[in-house]
Amino acid sequence: KNNFEGKKVLCLEYEAYTSMAETEIKKICRDIRQKWPSVQHIAVHHRLGLVPVTEASVIIAVSSPHRAESLEAVRYCINTLKASVPIWKKEIYEDEYSWKENKECFWANPEK
Repeated sequence: KNNFEGKKVLCLEYEAYTSMAETEIKKICRDIRQKWPSVQHIAVHHRLGLVPVTEASVIIAVSSPHRAESLEAVRYCINTLKASVPIWKKEIYEDEYSWKENKECFWANPEK
């Protein structure tokens, strides 16, 4: 998105605790293989550093013999990634910035 509460977003910046993020993404891939045994290949990549607002931050690809399993696995992957992988997003505006947390993130929302 290129705006937030009337402020123009110039770009996004992502930071991560890389080794922990990679470990959590691998767990998600293992979970996918257990939930959808027909899944053949999984690719997950989350960009770090500056990302222009017009570009993708996350790429997820899942292959399986049938489309339904792949689509369900991709949905599970992005939702779980946003909830559990330690990646932080900063929205950079024209004259300020703001760190954002995912509403799905379990450690940011103790009531969950």
